[in-house]
Amino acid sequence: MTTVQPTLDGTVPAPASGLSYAEWADRIRPAFVAAARTGRRFTTYEVAKDNDLPEPPCARSDWGNFTQSLVRDRVIEHCGFDRSSRPTGEKSAVAVWRGTRAAQAGRIA
Repeated sequence: MTTVQPTLDGTVPAPASGLSYAEWADRIRPAFVAAARTGRRFTTYEVAKDNDLPEPPCARSDWGNFTQSLVRDRVIEHCGFDRSSRPTGEKSAVAVWRGTRAAQAGRIA
């Protein structure tokens, strides 16, 4: 069970998408597997924007945790850095990913 800190006015904030981390990850994974199969380079924001994916329950850490789970599952690999195209990203450096050869061949889902 997850504990949520009430705000100063006593209300309990709802998660941004209303999904738990596991539900959110299950919902967005197919879009990242499809992007990995193309063999082209991408950022997480580009995949999320192109597929109209929901924001995670904790945007601060969940995107990183999710991409690292894809790395551990050998779906994607890090291939460089680029400037963020996210409107609120202030052109900060972000990781660029591509599908592994196994993902591109359809051997990993």
